[in-house]
Amino acid sequence: MIIKRLADCEEFTAGDDSILRELLHSDKTAVRIRYSLAHAKVLPGQVTKPHRLKSSEVYYIITGQGLMHIDEEACEVGPECAVYIPPNSTQFIENTGSSDLLFLCIVDPAWRKTDEEVLAS
Repeated sequence: MIIKRLADCEEFTAGDDSILRELLHSDKTAVRIRYSLAHAKVLPGQVTKPHRLKSSEVYYIITGQGLMHIDEEACEVGPECAVYIPPNSTQFIENTGSSDLLFLCIVDPAWRKTDEEVLAS
């Protein structure tokens, strides 16, 4: 059994400027899984950098309010929203609220730095 506690996962700033803690990744666990799971935070008033992944991704919003951008579309998101992001889509999220925007990121197949392109803002 593998149990990861968020507090035990190292926090770092991702290429898109979100604050991440990687919970599960096949490169870092004894269990082989296809996907990766990370916890993301975007501070109030902040916007992540536009970026594209070769993999599909799902955001699941835990707390906060935001505006999700995927290619030419934008939609408000909040707690209990799941957002599917198709592979190779330009994406970014804005924190439009007054508290931290917290969400889970599931990338399938698992996130790889070589599969991500951060675009000029």
